[in-house]
Amino acid sequence: MYLEKFRLDGKVAVITGAARGIGLACAEALAEAGAAVVLTDMNAAAAESAAATLAARGYTASAEALDVTDPRAVERVHDAVIARHGRCDILVNNAGIAISNRPAETMDDATWLKVLDVNLNGTFWCCRSFGATMLKNGTGAIVNIGSMSADIVNRPQEQSQYNASKAGVHHLTRSLAAEWAARGVRVNAVAPTYIDTELNSYVYENAEMYKHWVGGTPMNRLGRTEEVASVVLFLASDAASLMTGSIVLADGGYTCW
Repeated sequence: MYLEKFRLDGKVAVITGAARGIGLACAEALAEAGAAVVLTDMNAAAAESAAATLAARGYTASAEALDVTDPRAVERVHDAVIARHGRCDILVNNAGIAISNRPAETMDDATWLKVLDVNLNGTFWCCRSFGATMLKNGTGAIVNIGSMSADIVNRPQEQSQYNASKAGVHHLTRSLAAEWAARGVRVNAVAPTYIDTELNSYVYENAEMYKHWVGGTPMNRLGRTEEVASVVLFLASDAASLMTGSIVLADGGYTCW
């Protein structure tokens, strides 16, 4: 009774920023649970390669090029998914960027706008497009990738624009959850700690940053992509059928201190 609630057989899942890192791990987790996955990314070749790798393992996987900051591009990918699969049951908004070490008093307009555009606007454009179809069908699950940075101020790097963007993602999650709950669409978010990815590998060469990142975490380590993907799988599945508007911390205890 309980394990079958985690199964996603017959479901179609779209994951943004899925060519690598957390997004790819999410695609893998959802595919393993039985979903047909559509990997989207700005890097079309990388998305195609990742989808091919999953397909070679026996999963149903395809790829679409997508710049989430372009609402017209989001609509085109939405239409392509519906044309191919006839439905979309799960949306994972993972696409995001972090431009750190930018003191607020010297931050240029372009940096602020770029981070907000990808992290917050892009999440909204995707929620709006795919959410509308889910509402028509009376069912769907959206999982946004937020961050513990929505609730804490990171050290030692200055990144007010990133923190603000993720705080926006969290409250957008709650707002959409409240609007759509009665119509069958659940909207939740995962708030990860620092994750051990290629993009974060530079921390091992920076003793001061490592002290704050890892030393500030009760588990005394970075998170792993599959640990975030496991929470996404839960929230996307019927195992979380009573959950909407939730922000699930996966932070190794970082926000406890």
